Amino acid sequence: MAAPPPVMTGATPLVRDITVTPAMCGYNSLFVGQVGDWTWQTVSELCGTDAFTARDETGAPTYLAFYYYHLRGSAEMHLRRFTFGDRLRVLSAAYGYGSESVLTLHRIAMADTPAARARELDPVEFYERPRADCLYVETFNRWVTRSVARSNRDLVRSTPVDFRHEHLPTLPERYSPRAVYHRARTARTFDEDFGGASGGGEVGGGAGGGELVVDGHRSTYRVDPTRDLNGVGLVYFAAYFSIVDAAVWRLWQFLGRGEDDYLAMRITDERLCYLGNADAGTTLGLTSRLRRRPSGAEVVDVVVEEHGTGRLIAVATLQVGAA
Repeated sequence: MAAPPPVMTGATPLVRDITVTPAMCGYNSLFVGQVGDWTWQTVSELCGTDAFTARDETGAPTYLAFYYYHLRGSAEMHLRRFTFGDRLRVLSAAYGYGSESVLTLHRIAMADTPAARARELDPVEFYERPRADCLYVETFNRWVTRSVARSNRDLVRSTPVDFRHEHLPTLPERYSPRAVYHRARTARTFDEDFGGASGGGEVGGGAGGGELVVDGHRSTYRVDPTRDLNGVGLVYFAAYFSIVDAAVWRLWQFLGRGEDDYLAMRITDERLCYLGNADAGTTLGLTSRLRRRPSGAEVVDVVVEEHGTGRLIAVATLQVGAA
Protein backbone atom coordinates (compact mmCIF):
# COMPACT_ATOMS: atom_id res chain seq x y z
CA MET A 1 0.00 0.00 0.00
CA ALA A 2 1.50 3.30 -1.09
CA ALA A 3 2.19 5.87 1.60
CA PRO A 4 -0.04 8.97 1.44
CA PRO A 5 1.58 12.21 0.35
CA PRO A 6 2.99 14.30 3.19
CA VAL A 7 0.83 16.96 4.79
CA MET A 8 2.99 20.06 4.88
CA THR A 9 2.84 23.14 7.06
CA GLY A 10 5.56 24.57 4.88
CA ALA A 11 7.14 23.82 1.53
CA THR A 12 10.40 24.60 -0.19
CA PRO A 13 9.25 26.95 -2.94
CA LEU A 14 10.55 28.11 -6.26
CA VAL A 15 12.17 31.53 -5.84
CA ARG A 16 11.90 34.28 -8.43
CA ASP A 17 13.62 37.66 -8.36
CA ILE A 18 11.51 39.93 -10.52
CA THR A 19 11.84 43.47 -11.87
CA VAL A 20 8.43 44.96 -12.62
CA THR A 21 8.18 46.06 -16.25
CA PRO A 22 5.54 48.21 -17.97
CA ALA A 23 3.92 45.05 -19.36
CA MET A 24 3.09 43.71 -15.88
CA CYS A 25 1.60 46.57 -13.89
CA GLY A 26 -1.03 49.29 -13.98
CA TYR A 27 -4.72 49.94 -13.33
CA ASN A 28 -5.68 46.80 -15.20
CA SER A 29 -5.26 43.01 -15.11
CA LEU A 30 -1.61 42.85 -16.26
CA PHE A 31 -0.16 41.85 -12.88
CA VAL A 32 -2.90 39.24 -12.40
CA GLY A 33 -1.89 37.74 -15.74
CA GLN A 34 1.77 37.72 -14.76
CA VAL A 35 1.02 35.78 -11.57
CA GLY A 36 -0.99 33.35 -13.69
CA ASP A 37 2.10 32.75 -15.83
CA TRP A 38 4.02 31.99 -12.62
CA THR A 39 1.38 29.38 -11.78
CA TRP A 40 1.82 27.64 -15.12
CA GLN A 41 5.61 27.83 -14.82
CA THR A 42 5.52 26.44 -11.28
CA VAL A 43 3.33 23.49 -12.28
CA SER A 44 5.50 22.84 -15.33
CA GLU A 45 8.66 22.74 -13.24
CA LEU A 46 7.27 20.67 -10.37
CA CYS A 47 4.86 18.27 -12.09
CA GLY A 48 6.74 16.84 -15.07
CA THR A 49 4.50 18.33 -17.76
CA ASP A 50 4.78 21.41 -19.93
CA ALA A 51 1.59 23.30 -19.11
CA PHE A 52 2.01 25.39 -22.26
CA THR A 53 1.89 22.41 -24.66
CA ALA A 54 0.12 19.72 -22.58
CA ARG A 55 -1.99 17.04 -24.29
CA ASP A 56 -4.29 14.35 -22.99
CA GLU A 57 -4.33 10.65 -23.84
CA THR A 58 -6.27 11.33 -27.07
CA GLY A 59 -3.67 13.84 -28.21
CA ALA A 60 -6.00 16.81 -27.72
CA PRO A 61 -4.63 20.01 -26.14
CA THR A 62 -5.49 20.32 -22.45
CA TYR A 63 -5.31 23.60 -20.58
CA LEU A 64 -4.49 24.38 -16.94
CA ALA A 65 -7.63 26.47 -16.52
CA PHE A 66 -8.10 28.80 -13.58
CA TYR A 67 -11.10 27.84 -11.44
CA TYR A 68 -10.43 29.93 -8.32
CA TYR A 69 -8.12 32.92 -7.90
CA HIS A 70 -7.60 34.69 -4.55
CA LEU A 71 -5.54 37.84 -4.01
CA ARG A 72 -4.90 38.75 -0.37
CA GLY A 73 -3.07 41.94 0.54
CA SER A 74 -3.27 45.04 2.71
CA ALA A 75 -3.46 48.80 2.43
CA GLU A 76 0.34 48.69 2.25
CA MET A 77 0.72 45.86 -0.28
CA HIS A 78 -2.07 45.51 -2.82
CA LEU A 79 -2.65 44.75 -6.49
CA ARG A 80 -2.07 48.32 -7.71
CA ARG A 81 0.99 48.87 -5.52
CA PHE A 82 3.55 48.01 -8.19
CA THR A 83 5.17 50.29 -10.74
CA PHE A 84 8.06 50.38 -13.21
CA GLY A 85 11.34 49.11 -11.80
CA ASP A 86 10.05 47.65 -8.52
CA ARG A 87 12.10 44.65 -7.49
CA LEU A 88 10.20 41.71 -6.05
CA ARG A 89 11.00 38.41 -4.38
CA VAL A 90 8.35 35.80 -5.26
CA LEU A 91 8.00 32.39 -3.58
CA SER A 92 5.80 29.82 -5.36
CA ALA A 93 4.77 26.30 -4.38
CA ALA A 94 2.30 23.71 -5.73
CA TYR A 95 0.10 21.40 -3.66
CA GLY A 96 -1.58 18.17 -4.69
CA TYR A 97 -5.31 17.86 -5.36
CA GLY A 98 -5.40 14.68 -7.41
CA SER A 99 -4.87 14.01 -11.09
CA GLU A 100 -7.24 16.70 -12.40
CA SER A 101 -6.38 19.74 -10.27
CA VAL A 102 -3.52 21.58 -8.59
CA LEU A 103 -3.33 24.43 -6.08
CA THR A 104 -0.52 26.98 -6.22
CA LEU A 105 0.48 29.59 -3.64
CA HIS A 106 2.56 32.70 -4.34
CA ARG A 107 4.02 35.06 -1.73
CA ILE A 108 5.16 38.42 -3.14
CA ALA A 109 7.40 40.83 -1.23
CA MET A 110 9.43 43.89 -2.14
CA ALA A 111 13.02 42.75 -2.51
CA ASP A 112 14.43 45.29 -0.03
CA THR A 113 12.17 44.30 2.89
CA PRO A 114 12.71 41.76 5.69
CA ALA A 115 9.87 39.66 4.22
CA ALA A 116 12.03 38.94 1.18
CA ARG A 117 14.47 36.91 3.30
CA ALA A 118 12.01 34.03 3.72
CA ARG A 119 12.94 30.79 1.98
CA GLU A 120 9.89 28.75 3.02
CA LEU A 121 6.31 29.29 1.96
CA ASP A 122 4.28 28.69 5.10
CA PRO A 123 0.52 28.10 4.56
CA VAL A 124 -0.15 29.05 8.19
CA GLU A 125 1.19 32.52 7.40
CA PHE A 126 -0.68 32.54 4.11
CA TYR A 127 -4.11 31.65 5.49
CA GLU A 128 -4.01 32.73 9.15
CA ARG A 129 -1.23 35.26 9.81
CA PRO A 130 -0.58 37.25 6.64
CA ARG A 131 2.07 39.96 6.80
CA ALA A 132 1.04 43.50 5.91
CA ASP A 133 4.14 43.84 3.70
CA CYS A 134 3.32 40.85 1.45
CA LEU A 135 0.79 40.19 -1.29
CA TYR A 136 -0.47 36.60 -1.34
CA VAL A 137 -2.05 34.82 -4.29
CA GLU A 138 -3.78 31.44 -4.27
CA THR A 139 -4.79 29.77 -7.54
CA PHE A 140 -6.73 26.55 -7.98
CA ASN A 141 -6.53 25.14 -11.50
CA ARG A 142 -8.22 22.28 -13.33
CA TRP A 143 -7.10 20.59 -16.53
CA VAL A 144 -9.75 21.04 -19.23
CA THR A 145 -10.20 20.54 -22.94
CA ARG A 146 -12.86 21.45 -25.49
CA SER A 147 -15.74 19.02 -25.94
CA VAL A 148 -16.76 20.73 -29.20
CA ALA A 149 -14.19 22.04 -31.69
CA ARG A 150 -13.93 25.84 -31.86
CA SER A 151 -16.47 26.31 -29.05
CA ASN A 152 -15.72 27.69 -25.58
CA ARG A 153 -18.88 26.22 -24.05
CA ASP A 154 -19.00 22.89 -22.20
CA LEU A 155 -15.31 22.49 -21.44
CA VAL A 156 -14.56 19.07 -19.91
CA ARG A 157 -11.85 17.79 -17.58
CA SER A 158 -8.89 16.17 -19.27
CA THR A 159 -5.54 15.40 -17.63
CA PRO A 160 -2.17 15.51 -19.47
CA VAL A 161 -0.62 12.07 -19.88
CA ASP A 162 2.60 13.17 -18.18
CA PHE A 163 1.12 15.16 -15.27
CA ARG A 164 2.70 14.01 -11.98
CA HIS A 165 1.11 14.99 -8.69
CA GLU A 166 1.68 12.14 -6.21
CA HIS A 167 4.86 13.70 -4.85
CA LEU A 168 3.29 17.09 -4.13
CA PRO A 169 2.63 18.07 -0.51
CA THR A 170 -1.00 18.43 0.51
CA LEU A 171 -2.60 21.17 2.54
CA PRO A 172 -4.58 20.61 5.75
CA GLU A 173 -8.28 20.27 4.96
CA ARG A 174 -9.07 23.54 6.74
CA TYR A 175 -7.20 25.36 3.96
CA SER A 176 -9.04 23.65 1.10
CA PRO A 177 -10.70 26.16 -1.23
CA ARG A 178 -13.57 23.81 -2.03
CA ALA A 179 -15.97 25.10 0.64
CA VAL A 180 -15.01 28.66 -0.30
CA TYR A 181 -15.83 28.39 -3.97
CA HIS A 182 -18.89 26.23 -3.26
CA ARG A 183 -20.31 29.24 -1.40
CA ALA A 184 -19.56 31.44 -4.39
CA ARG A 185 -21.49 29.10 -6.69
CA THR A 186 -24.51 28.77 -4.41
CA ALA A 187 -24.74 32.16 -2.63
CA ARG A 188 -23.25 34.29 -5.46
CA THR A 189 -20.75 35.79 -3.01
CA PHE A 190 -17.61 34.75 -1.16
CA ASP A 191 -18.60 36.86 1.85
CA GLU A 192 -19.49 34.57 4.75
CA ASP A 193 -20.99 37.49 6.68
CA PHE A 194 -23.58 38.27 4.04
CA GLY A 195 -26.89 36.56 4.58
CA GLY A 196 -28.45 37.38 1.22
CA ALA A 197 -30.86 40.10 2.42
CA SER A 198 -31.93 42.82 0.04
CA GLY A 199 -32.78 46.39 0.84
CA GLY A 200 -31.13 48.60 3.43
CA GLY A 201 -30.09 47.93 6.99
CA GLU A 202 -27.59 45.56 8.52
CA VAL A 203 -26.73 42.31 6.77
CA GLY A 204 -24.81 39.29 7.92
CA GLY A 205 -24.63 37.84 11.36
CA GLY A 206 -21.00 38.46 12.24
CA ALA A 207 -18.84 41.44 13.09
CA GLY A 208 -18.00 41.75 9.41
CA GLY A 209 -21.58 42.55 8.40
CA GLY A 210 -22.50 46.01 7.23
CA GLU A 211 -24.87 48.33 5.45
CA LEU A 212 -26.20 47.16 2.10
CA VAL A 213 -25.68 50.25 -0.06
CA VAL A 214 -26.51 49.01 -3.57
CA ASP A 215 -28.15 45.72 -4.52
CA GLY A 216 -28.73 44.47 -8.05
CA HIS A 217 -26.93 47.11 -10.12
CA ARG A 218 -26.92 45.76 -13.68
CA SER A 219 -24.81 46.37 -16.77
CA THR A 220 -23.64 44.34 -19.74
CA TYR A 221 -20.35 43.48 -21.38
CA ARG A 222 -19.75 42.00 -24.84
CA VAL A 223 -16.79 39.61 -25.13
CA ASP A 224 -14.34 41.52 -27.30
CA PRO A 225 -12.35 39.49 -29.85
CA THR A 226 -9.72 42.25 -29.99
CA ARG A 227 -8.77 42.04 -26.31
CA ASP A 228 -10.41 39.22 -24.32
CA LEU A 229 -9.24 36.01 -26.02
CA ASN A 230 -5.97 34.21 -25.38
CA GLY A 231 -3.77 32.42 -27.92
CA VAL A 232 -6.01 29.35 -28.09
CA GLY A 233 -9.24 31.30 -28.46
CA LEU A 234 -10.57 30.99 -24.90
CA VAL A 235 -11.56 34.04 -22.85
CA TYR A 236 -8.27 34.78 -21.07
CA PHE A 237 -8.50 34.19 -17.33
CA ALA A 238 -7.15 37.68 -16.56
CA ALA A 239 -9.80 39.22 -18.84
CA TYR A 240 -12.36 38.17 -16.23
CA PHE A 241 -10.68 40.60 -13.83
CA SER A 242 -11.06 43.37 -16.42
CA ILE A 243 -14.72 42.47 -16.89
CA VAL A 244 -15.24 42.66 -13.12
CA ASP A 245 -13.34 45.97 -13.07
CA ALA A 246 -15.75 47.29 -15.74
CA ALA A 247 -18.70 46.38 -13.50
CA VAL A 248 -17.08 48.08 -10.50
CA TRP A 249 -16.35 51.23 -12.52
CA ARG A 250 -19.98 51.41 -13.67
CA LEU A 251 -21.11 50.92 -10.07
CA TRP A 252 -18.78 53.75 -8.98
CA GLN A 253 -20.31 55.99 -11.65
CA PHE A 254 -23.83 55.06 -10.47
CA LEU A 255 -22.76 56.21 -6.98
CA GLY A 256 -21.55 59.53 -8.39
CA ARG A 257 -17.87 58.71 -8.03
CA GLY A 258 -15.34 59.80 -10.62
CA GLU A 259 -12.12 58.59 -12.19
CA ASP A 260 -9.98 59.78 -9.28
CA ASP A 261 -12.10 57.76 -6.83
CA TYR A 262 -11.75 54.67 -8.98
CA LEU A 263 -8.00 55.04 -9.42
CA ALA A 264 -7.52 55.57 -5.69
CA MET A 265 -9.09 52.21 -4.83
CA ARG A 266 -6.95 49.84 -2.78
CA ILE A 267 -8.27 46.32 -3.31
CA THR A 268 -7.07 44.44 -0.24
CA ASP A 269 -8.81 41.15 -1.01
CA GLU A 270 -10.27 39.78 -4.24
CA ARG A 271 -11.67 36.33 -4.99
CA LEU A 272 -12.90 35.09 -8.34
CA CYS A 273 -14.46 31.73 -9.20
CA TYR A 274 -14.49 30.78 -12.89
CA LEU A 275 -17.55 28.71 -13.76
CA GLY A 276 -17.65 28.91 -17.54
CA ASN A 277 -16.11 30.33 -20.66
CA ALA A 278 -17.70 32.18 -23.56
CA ASP A 279 -17.31 32.72 -27.27
CA ALA A 280 -16.31 36.02 -28.84
CA GLY A 281 -19.30 38.30 -29.24
CA THR A 282 -21.21 36.79 -26.31
CA THR A 283 -23.06 39.39 -24.25
CA LEU A 284 -22.54 38.99 -20.52
CA GLY A 285 -24.84 40.33 -17.82
CA LEU A 286 -23.05 41.89 -14.83
CA THR A 287 -24.90 42.22 -11.53
CA SER A 288 -23.18 44.13 -8.72
CA ARG A 289 -23.82 44.60 -5.01
CA LEU A 290 -22.05 46.92 -2.56
CA ARG A 291 -21.88 46.67 1.25
CA ARG A 292 -20.10 48.98 3.66
CA ARG A 293 -18.45 47.42 6.73
CA PRO A 294 -18.45 49.14 10.13
CA SER A 295 -14.69 49.50 9.61
CA GLY A 296 -15.28 51.64 6.53
CA ALA A 297 -14.18 48.94 4.09
CA GLU A 298 -16.48 48.33 1.15
CA VAL A 299 -17.30 44.87 -0.22
CA VAL A 300 -18.40 44.45 -3.82
CA ASP A 301 -19.90 41.30 -5.34
CA VAL A 302 -20.03 40.92 -9.12
CA VAL A 303 -21.95 38.04 -10.71
CA VAL A 304 -21.24 37.39 -14.40
CA GLU A 305 -23.86 35.48 -16.42
CA GLU A 306 -24.50 34.81 -20.07
CA HIS A 307 -27.10 37.36 -21.10
CA GLY A 308 -30.35 35.74 -22.17
CA THR A 309 -29.64 32.24 -20.82
CA GLY A 310 -28.56 33.04 -17.25
CA ARG A 311 -25.66 30.58 -17.52
CA LEU A 312 -23.34 31.40 -14.63
CA ILE A 313 -19.88 32.41 -15.87
CA ALA A 314 -18.10 33.83 -12.80
CA VAL A 315 -18.54 35.19 -9.28
CA ALA A 316 -16.20 37.77 -7.75
CA THR A 317 -15.99 39.45 -4.35
CA LEU A 318 -13.67 42.40 -3.66
CA GLN A 319 -12.84 44.26 -0.48
CA VAL A 320 -11.79 47.86 -0.99
CA GLY A 321 -9.74 49.48 1.77
CA ALA A 322 -9.44 48.90 5.54
CA ALA A 323 -7.09 45.95 5.77
